Amino acid sequence: MTEPVTAQELLAWGEALSGIARTGLGFTQSLYERERFEEVLKIAAEMRAASGSDVDHQTIAREWMKSVGVGVPGYVTPKIAVGAVVGNDDGEILLVKRSDSGLWLYPTGWADIGYSAAEVAQKEVFEETGIQCEPVRLLSVLDGLRLGFTEVPLYSLVFYCRVTGGDLTPHPLETQDVGWFGQSDLPSPTASADLWVDQAFAAIAGDLVVPWFDLPRSAPWEGQG
Repeated sequence: MTEPVTAQELLAWGEALSGIARTGLGFTQSLYERERFEEVLKIAAEMRAASGSDVDHQTIAREWMKSVGVGVPGYVTPKIAVGAVVGNDDGEILLVKRSDSGLWLYPTGWADIGYSAAEVAQKEVFEETGIQCEPVRLLSVLDGLRLGFTEVPLYSLVFYCRVTGGDLTPHPLETQDVGWFGQSDLPSPTASADLWVDQAFAAIAGDLVVPWFDLPRSAPWEGQG
């Protein structure tokens, strides 16, 4: 028996079709192809709205059309976020209570042009918490849409970092609170804890953690997955 389509699947399919259509619009010079890609974009917007969005499909389609670029700048790719699992000598992890959601999570933010991913990790930690740190190794590369913790296409790069100084100072706009926590006393609600807590505390304990990433499916680009 076929399983019913979930809202998360509709969201992911709509975003994937939107990326294909907007990329096509960015590269084609054919009026015929533009019409076809615009139709695909409308269908993608209907799927995105049906996934539970509080915005109607016409508004979604208009906003997507505004984002269409030309050539390489128009090639639609996932956004990049960078997170930092920071540990201290007491085996605790640095967490922030995010102002936008009220959820507790390790410091994370959008990648900024002009900085390497590791530099973004350092910058986000200092800006959000007042703590200085040193990136040690990459812990994971997460596909937000596929794992269901985001509504926009993004890859999250998470680094394990070692604290080097600073004092806890919450950012007045981005964080409601900050603190150090052990694995047995994590604050609630903690965002997507099942995805990262065990790996994070293993790294903090000194284990050489193998970087985690989403394993390939059965070649979906070949029409098999």
